[in-house]
Amino acid sequence: MALLPWIKGNVIRIEDETYNTKKFWIEVPEITEFQFTPGQFVTLDLPIHEKVNKRLRSYSIANSPDGSNIFELIIVLNKLGAGTTYLFNEINIGSELVFRGPQGVFTLKEDDLNHDLFFICTGTGIAPFRSMAHHINNKKISHQNIYLIFGTRTKEDLLYHNELSQLQKELPTFQYIPVLSREQWEGRTGYLHVIYEELCGSKQPAHFFLCGWKNMIDEAKNRIVELGYDKKSIHQELYG
Repeated sequence: MALLPWIKGNVIRIEDETYNTKKFWIEVPEITEFQFTPGQFVTLDLPIHEKVNKRLRSYSIANSPDGSNIFELIIVLNKLGAGTTYLFNEINIGSELVFRGPQGVFTLKEDDLNHDLFFICTGTGIAPFRSMAHHINNKKISHQNIYLIFGTRTKEDLLYHNELSQLQKELPTFQYIPVLSREQWEGRTGYLHVIYEELCGSKQPAHFFLCGWKNMIDEAKNRIVELGYDKKSIHQELYG
């Protein structure tokens, strides 16, 4: 398959989501609609190294398709990482970014929607699931139960918290379940693996989408198989 061409986008908006994450909105002036499937990502070519392969950084698209030529990224700062340091320190409204995309197959297929869906994530791994959940709601796509299980350390690390809490009210089949591992609060605490194990007690037909750090994904895959589910029901996207 031929690689997609590199395209220029303009940063039109930047907002802090938390103390260490920013949201970037990028407009693509040469097209009228940026078409993508929820779950896909774009690859940025950042001027941070002479070698091309050391300049590339990939990020999931965080918004759902809306017919515009704008897409949203949510990015967490890694102070030891050249890519995010550049984006946080050098990119402003009006800056130009070179990117390629959309790319990726971490997307919902028709058969997935006939099963309960478990979106299991840590950190900015929530981005593709935010896109998928809003798309399902906006387009009134037929589906079964959706469980978005988001594991993070503290309340200040929660991303899109108020928005997803509101979506849960609008979409009865959608459950947003944030889990904090380092702080007591009114919601669930501990580690996210316990949540889907509880919800899968009846071994109902289900598909699992995992996005986040490798250690979480590896443990989740093992636990889901131990629950009796086929490996083919598990889909993953690594971060970091």
